[in-house]
Amino acid sequence: MAGAQVHQVPGTIAEAGAAFEAYRREHPGVFSVATLREPYRVEGKKTMGYELFEQLGGRLPDVILYPTGGGTGLIGMWKAFDEMEALGWIGPERPRMVAVQAAGCAPIVRAFQEGRETADFWENAQTLAAGLRVPKALGDFLILRALRESSGTAVAVEDTEMLDAMARWAQAEGVLAASEGAATLAALLRLREAGWVQPGETVVLFNTASAHKYPAVVQRVLLR
Repeated sequence: MAGAQVHQVPGTIAEAGAAFEAYRREHPGVFSVATLREPYRVEGKKTMGYELFEQLGGRLPDVILYPTGGGTGLIGMWKAFDEMEALGWIGPERPRMVAVQAAGCAPIVRAFQEGRETADFWENAQTLAAGLRVPKALGDFLILRALRESSGTAVAVEDTEMLDAMARWAQAEGVLAASEGAATLAALLRLREAGWVQPGETVVLFNTASAHKYPAVVQRVLLR
C-alpha cells in the first residue's frame, strides 16, 4: 500500500537473503536493511534494555529469556548493559541471558552446547514459529558471547510445547503471545523444573509478536 515492491520467496529467511543479494547485485545503489547489515536496528533494539532498567526501578532482572532467530534483540540489550555500566548506572553484574529456539531450527543451541564460537547452518529448518526459522544468524558469535559472559544458556523447545504455552499464557494472563514468545514460557518451565531458575528470581520473558499474525497456529491451539 505504501508503494513497496514485494517479492515472495519460498523457503526460509536464508533463501530470502540469497534472493535479495542476487537482486542487489543487479541493481547498484540498493541498500540492505537486513539484520545486522545496517547499524540502526541494534540501536533501536537496545532500548529494550533501557526500558527494563527503567520499569524495574533502576535495576535489571536476574534472567532474560529471548526468542532467538537473528538475535538482534539479545545483542542490542547486551550493548545497552555495557553502556549503562559506562554511564555508572550499574556495575559489572548482568542478567543471565537465555537464547530460546525451536527444536526444528536450533543452530545457536547446538553451538552453545558444543562450546563453539559460531554456529553452523541448520539444514532443513522446520518450525511453526516463523521468527525462529533462521538457519544461520549473522550475529551468531555475538549471541554466543553474550550467553557465556552472562553465565546464561540456550534452550530449544518443541512446537507442541509452544502451542501449550500459547494456551497457558492466554488463559493465565490474557496475553495472546505469538509462537516465538510462547517458546520463552516453554523454556522457562523447563529451566524451573531443572532448578536453573530459582524461586524468587526476577525473570523477564520477551514476546516479540501477537498471535493475531498466525491464525493457522491459533487454530491448532484451539483444536488441541
